Amino acid sequence: MKIYKTTCMPFKSLLAILTAAVICSSCGGNAPADAGAAADAPAAATVTPVKVTTVDQSSLTDYIELNATSSFLQKNYVKANAIGYIQKVNAQIGHYVNKGEVLFTIKTKESQSIGNSINILDTTFKFSGLNKIKASEHGYITQLSHQVGDYVQDGEQLAIISDRGSFAFIMQLPYELRASVTNNQDVLLSLPDGTKLNGKVNSFMPTVDTLSQTQGIVIKVAGNNAIPENLVARARIVKTARSNTISLPSSAILSNETQTEFWVMKLIDANTAVKTPIKKGIESGDKIEILSPRFSPNDKIIISGNYGLADTAKVKIIK
Repeated sequence: MKIYKTTCMPFKSLLAILTAAVICSSCGGNAPADAGAAADAPAAATVTPVKVTTVDQSSLTDYIELNATSSFLQKNYVKANAIGYIQKVNAQIGHYVNKGEVLFTIKTKESQSIGNSINILDTTFKFSGLNKIKASEHGYITQLSHQVGDYVQDGEQLAIISDRGSFAFIMQLPYELRASVTNNQDVLLSLPDGTKLNGKVNSFMPTVDTLSQTQGIVIKVAGNNAIPENLVARARIVKTARSNTISLPSSAILSNETQTEFWVMKLIDANTAVKTPIKKGIESGDKIEILSPRFSPNDKIIISGNYGLADTAKVKIIK
């Protein structure tokens, strides 16, 4: 008869195994419940930091800015009044001359050849044959054609005087803006060196450029002695003026790609901004006139962080 031996696991070891199994079973059973709870929890709302402002009620002015070129509209031509030789020249290019000032002295061809003989025959005759040519107007010598010793014909051009009284700026105005400019209207001229000049619309040229469809506007200014011809200045003319109107900074205005619709983001409470369509008016610098709706002084409008905000967005005001 064979006797078999069996090995029994100690009671303490068996109890430890059973306890570990119960703990693992408990952990595995709770995991799906926790995952489902996390999935059911709502996502946190996105909050955008923004800066806000209020509407401004003041005067706005819309300007037209165009180029204006300095010019002498009248040029006087100094011409010889006899056939002969130039004996004296009192003119230099760029010099200013007064009306009646002697510019040239011409000795006629006849006096050059027989003048001395006549004086020898009759000393009382006092024949010189000298002709003095004077400036017809005040202005600057802009062209000098002859010098001492030159032989000239009667009526030949000797010099050109740019008439100081005809000095003006010529502004090329697109004809579609013709209704915005009137006679005697004030114009502010800015020169390249920063000098500001006050001018007035004096007249309108009777022709329009064929290609550009612009009309020349003559602008008269005072104190123009030091301004050269062909200097290009910026002319600013008031196009539209509004008094006591509501405006917002340009950074507050948003638009679609075609710029046919405009809106602002307005706060309806401390943390919510809504899209508010607007109708804008004139623009002056960084300010844009708001024609509608009529905002109150207490309305808060977003000026920074507003780009890309959806309607009814959550925001946080920062300073």
